[in-house]
Amino acid sequence: MLIKIILILFILFAVIKVAMRYKDKNISLQELILWTIFWFAVAFLVLFPDVTSYAANMVGVGRGVDLVIYISILILFYLMFRALVKLDKVEKDVTKVVRKEALEDEVESSKFKV
Repeated sequence: MLIKIILILFILFAVIKVAMRYKDKNISLQELILWTIFWFAVAFLVLFPDVTSYAANMVGVGRGVDLVIYISILILFYLMFRALVKLDKVEKDVTKVVRKEALEDEVESSKFKV
C-alpha cells in the first residue's frame, strides 16, 4: 500500500511539472494532453494492477508486470532512437552553420588583406 501512495504522489508531481512546462510555453497543448493522459493511465494501472494481468493473459505473457516491462523497454528504445536521430540532425545543422560562418569570416578577412 505504501508503494501505491509513493507512486501516486510521484504521478501528481509529474503532472504538475508537465502543467508548469506548458504554462512556461516549453511544450505545446498536444504534448500537455499526451503527457497528462500518459500519467493518468499510469495512475490507473497503479490503482488497478489486475488490469495488467488481464491484458498479459490476452497476449500470452505470464504476468502483468512482465507485460508492462516489455512495453516500457520497447518505448524506451523507440524514444532513444528518436533522440539519436534528432541529435544527428542538430549536429549536421551546427556543422552547416559553422561552415557558413567560417566562409563568411574568410571572405571578410580577405577583403582587408588587399
